[in-house]
Amino acid sequence: MVTDTHNVKAATLMEALPWIKSAFGKTVVIKYGGAAMLEPELRNQVADDIVLMKLVGVNPVVVHGGGPEVTSLLDALGHDIEFIKGRRVTSDDALDVVRMALSGKVNKELVNAINYHGRYAVGISGEDGGLVSGIPFSEEHGRTGSVSKIDTTVVDTLIADGFIPVISTVSTGEDKRPLNINADEVAGELAVALGADKCIYLTDVDGLYRDLEDKSSLVSQLTTEQAQEFVDHPEISGGMIPKIAGCINAVEGGVRRAHILNGMVSHAVLLEVYTDSGIGTMITNE
Repeated sequence: MVTDTHNVKAATLMEALPWIKSAFGKTVVIKYGGAAMLEPELRNQVADDIVLMKLVGVNPVVVHGGGPEVTSLLDALGHDIEFIKGRRVTSDDALDVVRMALSGKVNKELVNAINYHGRYAVGISGEDGGLVSGIPFSEEHGRTGSVSKIDTTVVDTLIADGFIPVISTVSTGEDKRPLNINADEVAGELAVALGADKCIYLTDVDGLYRDLEDKSSLVSQLTTEQAQEFVDHPEISGGMIPKIAGCINAVEGGVRRAHILNGMVSHAVLLEVYTDSGIGTMITNE
């Protein structure tokens, strides 16, 4: 017997059909971070979304952060924790801990979650294959820097071989020494270099609000110029600024759309990519 529930399920699948067709063969960069990474159930749901996208013809590329894990491990090992203008100070000794936390722990947890479904994910870092090169911000920031060059050869190879690249953003300085680069920045730059169709930032808020105290003021769509106004707004939190900047950089570099979504929402990526209304905030030149 066909019930209303069956009809709803069928309607949902049919709603996804044109979006599956339009996204087929496209590359989507997903920046994964925030509190959603700390919850195993939510992490597994994100992994489910990524595998489903792969199976219906999208080429997902995952770039991940891991600030809470880095801070926790630095604290446990007795290292000083310092930020200058919202950017982590990374001493030479602390850099080894950053590499352990990001490339050794967080990266492998994500790879494991995706590979629960089969032989899909390969974990790499910005150091591998010369993927990400950068320069330090300043002497005071130590081994924390920004992107100077992206070489997509290793990512292109993995995609061509049918794999999902999962990337930690410990990278290589122009002095050939390791460098800690913000994952929000790397995601935007990588999306441009890959010619991605979309760049999606998963965080722990629903998107951008015109009034931070009014949850009904969520902005569903912005141009890059309007998004820049949020970057310049004094009430925008420091952690959100690199995400907005990454979206702006991606779109101005040729990525069709960039999105900020709440990774705490079940299957947020699928809701954005494969439904008519989507969720979160979209930044575009349109």
